[in-house]
Amino acid sequence: MLLDAALEVFSANGYAGTTMQSVADAAGVTKPVVYDCFANRDELLLALLAREEQHLVISIVSALPADPSIGTPEEQVLDGLTGFLTTAAKNPQSWRIVFGAQYGAAPAVSERVRAARAFLVEGLRLTLLKSLPGVTDPDANLPVLAELLASMTESCARMLVVDGTDRTPVELATVVSQVVGGGFGNV
Repeated sequence: MLLDAALEVFSANGYAGTTMQSVADAAGVTKPVVYDCFANRDELLLALLAREEQHLVISIVSALPADPSIGTPEEQVLDGLTGFLTTAAKNPQSWRIVFGAQYGAAPAVSERVRAARAFLVEGLRLTLLKSLPGVTDPDANLPVLAELLASMTESCARMLVVDGTDRTPVELATVVSQVVGGGFGNV
């Protein structure tokens, strides 16, 4: 119950605008009840991130292609990114927490977000390794390509859940897949 309330408050107010009192108010309890469960705001946010991260990791993993050797990189990006962005659009509060936790939070919270992102980048690197013919591991370009793809993915998710773009997950994924497939001149 407290984590559900914290999700709403952090999502609406960001890290800086969230207090233990505001979480207590949203949960319909007193502030001492919140402090009985969590020592401080950072501990509360870490617990919330842990819970939401489970949901997000499942959506990330399910969006990766089941067999990266089938289809072109452009098709794989289109399918995987569409699935991922559709899930992000259905869970905007979770993603607002992740994006908001990167800014102004305690180092332990920011480190948690960086670790989750590193997991995503490594998953993309492994997918690229399997999907690009003739690429060997370690290939100096795979970490760069994985980082670029992760950054484009994050930018699209941010556009959906933070900026409120009028583009759909499919439209955003199509632009990214076209860039992957043929560069900027293909868009």
